[in-house]
Amino acid sequence: MTSVKAILLDIEGTTSSISFVADELFPYAARHLRAYVAAHPEETAPILAQVPGPDPAGTLLSWIAEDRKETPLKTLQGLIWAQGYADGELSGHVYPDTPEAIRRWTGRGIPVHIYSSGSIAAQKLIFGHSTAGDLTPMLSGYFDTTTGPKREAESYTRIAAALGLAPGEILFVSDAAAEIAAARAAGMQALLIDREGQGGDVHSLAEVLP
Repeated sequence: MTSVKAILLDIEGTTSSISFVADELFPYAARHLRAYVAAHPEETAPILAQVPGPDPAGTLLSWIAEDRKETPLKTLQGLIWAQGYADGELSGHVYPDTPEAIRRWTGRGIPVHIYSSGSIAAQKLIFGHSTAGDLTPMLSGYFDTTTGPKREAESYTRIAAALGLAPGEILFVSDAAAEIAAARAAGMQALLIDREGQGGDVHSLAEVLP
């Protein structure tokens, strides 16, 4: 592996369990969506305006059920989760090797960034209220679907440009093979992580630039 000047991490299945998002965050957002919209009409109106159909809230709930990566949904979910974290009802799951790895890389002067389909606000909540404490001081930046889809090479080209680095100087780690392929197509170094140990390039973040 050539010299790495920045690390880019996926969240679900990489830094945090997929089950946390699927079994805790999504159901929490679904349970509170209509009540949150009703309680925050001015804040949510611009978001609902981006959603088709006569019942935007209903459409958003169907998108949650379908695990759609729509930006309006991700934005609203982030707001609902923020309330949940603030109320102490949610804590962001991270694997034990996640804070250790981030601390190891940043200690070497390698900045760590996040790229997830969840909104930047939601990303900051997971790491700011994680089960390992507030990890945000160790993170240098965040990217979400406003940069582009995670399975398209152009998105990774944009991230490299935003970081002021050549794509080959960035290492991306994800559990999704299609995302790894897109990052590699853009010229990034990339590692497929498989925490179940059934395949992939690594099985934990402890194996990445140890």
